[in-house]
Amino acid sequence: MAKTNLVIVESPAKARTIEKYLGGDYKVAASIGHLRDLPKSKLGVDIENGFLPDYKPIKGREDTIKQLLREAQNSEKVYLATDPDREGEAISWHLKELLNLSDEKALRVTFNEITKKVVTESINNPRPIDLNLVNAQQARRILDRIVGYKISPLLWRKIKRGLSAGRVQSVATRMVVDREEEIRSFSPEEYWTLTAELMAQGTVFSARFHGKGEQKQELKSEDEVNEVISAVKNDSFVILNVKRADKPKSPAPPFITSTLQQEASRKLGMTPKRTMTIAQQLYEGVDIAGEGAVGLITYMRTDSLRISEEAMGAARDYIKSRFGSEYCPPQPRKFKTKGNAQDAHEAIRPSNVNLTPDSIRKDLTTEQYKLYRLIWSRFLASQMANAIYDSVSIDAVSAGYTFKATYSSIKFDGYTAVYEEGRDDEEEKESPLPELAEGQTVELKDILKEQKFTQPPPRYTEATLIRAMEEKGIGRPSTYAPILSTIISREYVVREGKSLRPTPLGEIVTKLMKDKFTDIVDLKFTARMEDSLDLIEEGKIGWQSVLSEFYEGFKDTIEKAEKSLEGERIKVPDEVSSEICEKCGRNMVIKSGRFGRFLACPGYPECNNTKPIVVEMPGRCPKCGSRILKRSSKRGYAYYACEKGQECGFMTWDVPTKDNCPECGNTMFKKSGRGYKKPFCINESCPKFVPEDKRGGFRKAAAKAENSAGETAEEAKPENKSAKTSKSSSKTAEKSDNT
Repeated sequence: MAKTNLVIVESPAKARTIEKYLGGDYKVAASIGHLRDLPKSKLGVDIENGFLPDYKPIKGREDTIKQLLREAQNSEKVYLATDPDREGEAISWHLKELLNLSDEKALRVTFNEITKKVVTESINNPRPIDLNLVNAQQARRILDRIVGYKISPLLWRKIKRGLSAGRVQSVATRMVVDREEEIRSFSPEEYWTLTAELMAQGTVFSARFHGKGEQKQELKSEDEVNEVISAVKNDSFVILNVKRADKPKSPAPPFITSTLQQEASRKLGMTPKRTMTIAQQLYEGVDIAGEGAVGLITYMRTDSLRISEEAMGAARDYIKSRFGSEYCPPQPRKFKTKGNAQDAHEAIRPSNVNLTPDSIRKDLTTEQYKLYRLIWSRFLASQMANAIYDSVSIDAVSAGYTFKATYSSIKFDGYTAVYEEGRDDEEEKESPLPELAEGQTVELKDILKEQKFTQPPPRYTEATLIRAMEEKGIGRPSTYAPILSTIISREYVVREGKSLRPTPLGEIVTKLMKDKFTDIVDLKFTARMEDSLDLIEEGKIGWQSVLSEFYEGFKDTIEKAEKSLEGERIKVPDEVSSEICEKCGRNMVIKSGRFGRFLACPGYPECNNTKPIVVEMPGRCPKCGSRILKRSSKRGYAYYACEKGQECGFMTWDVPTKDNCPECGNTMFKKSGRGYKKPFCINESCPKFVPEDKRGGFRKAAAKAENSAGETAEEAKPENKSAKTSKSSSKTAEKSDNT
């Protein structure tokens, strides 16, 4: 019987998709990720003899190894079809070594997208394993092993057991800690805003104070504000300038790994780890009715903005047929990739742009559909015409002071017919302007002053931390998600809403690392190390020389740290909360257990009171003045209730803000959701009260709050929100570097 050919991939889902495109001469098997790695019980690197790694088969994978050995022996050729990146290349090399394959028998193939055309072309054009890629991955793996195995035991002895240090995770933690220190040391400065409510042709519009004449002026005190108000109240407002222009806005480029993770966090609320897991499923293949397994997107670990000519042509054809020729620019859009990018693959795009999200929605889980729609829409929009905005700006002058107003309205929607990029900050909406002419006098209806204070830099979110890491050259596309997962799972950093905050443990570890291991947590040093790994991949420097140069200084640093910390034990301070123990009156502290973080009384064992952590919101309860706490209903929707529970009875779906109503002084609220939402007063006796139907956003069904010991919300949900249960999806092992 003639021998068949064996194709080895990482996952069963990928195997099913590829098997569909290959004939009976090919058998496709899955390795389920790595089968060989450095041993867990020891360093596994012979530092004295050229940093030679001691790779061992991974425990528990014996059956898979035996099966692949049998299949390889009975095959004429073995195609190693692991993912097209450094780690995928390394997995293929490990498979070749583990299965004792000759250079002639082991053939390397890669798929940027899993379609019949690409799969058959790749199988027909195999190549040898690229040892430069393998060596770059080996160097990363060994670097991370040395750093982790040399520093982590020191942290165990000097702080507490179970801690870990990593070459990149420690830098990411430092970035979060440094930002927190910036926030703590920030000194707010007072400033005032002044808004003139003007009327013309029966329309009221707002104009913001700019300054004296054309000179911009900052209002630093109430006296300065009152001086301006006194002057303009005794003078008329005249329109000095009216400028109207068509402003084009270009679409964002297609996704790369970092921007996909950022946008999925902003728009879908997905963590980077979850985003990559779902993207891996879309890449490897999803069962589509009538077609079987289909790979829906290109490879999702990439830093390149390059798009193939074929994909650009298909997008342009779709745009013309679906939207019209005016939505298609004269020339295809090409985006410039950053200088330090590897540019190994295309940007993330749909494999077939004609496979629209809605046409396959019934075949996808809710998460798969949302992420595929995001990728499909962003790619299509990137090849569409600019949006054109009709932009109007006016200068209104009174008593020599200038007030400015602007308003933009869409004139031609262009790419925004498909997609608009999300924002990390909130943008205040502009009010429409009436038809105005230069020299026209307008009526002053009111003038509003507001005291404000400069704000500290915001805490990182997962999206903004990834963006900062990318800008500083920290990590690479395959490492962003595992880095964040690691620092959160180790409890060096915690999520508060979408924000990332360092824990006392994270701050203590970072302080020790900054004091004793300056290079390891130095951002520029880490970025240079990433550049060195890129040079190994390009074959310009040897991997052992990079490790040798690093270890020469690292060895001395370890020895000095051991000596300076001899006999010292560093105590991690308790994280004190504002929650008061109702049994003994002490401030409760945050502890960690097998089920996560919780509040505990520091008086243990005399007082053993514990309870779940609550999230305190800004503002006070409008009914009794107590704290407002964030809660979750059984269906997972956030609501806000008085800490006294049923004793008070206050509950709302609207989000409390730090602002107080200028009329009644009560806390103001805003609608939940993304983007800027104008705060409103909910006090019915206040002149500025805003009724429910005037607040905008979704209207939600009423809910009832129970007591704080076991509060729940009635099974309520937003009326316009789908309650469809997502289908179960098979788990895909997320690929990660040891960071």
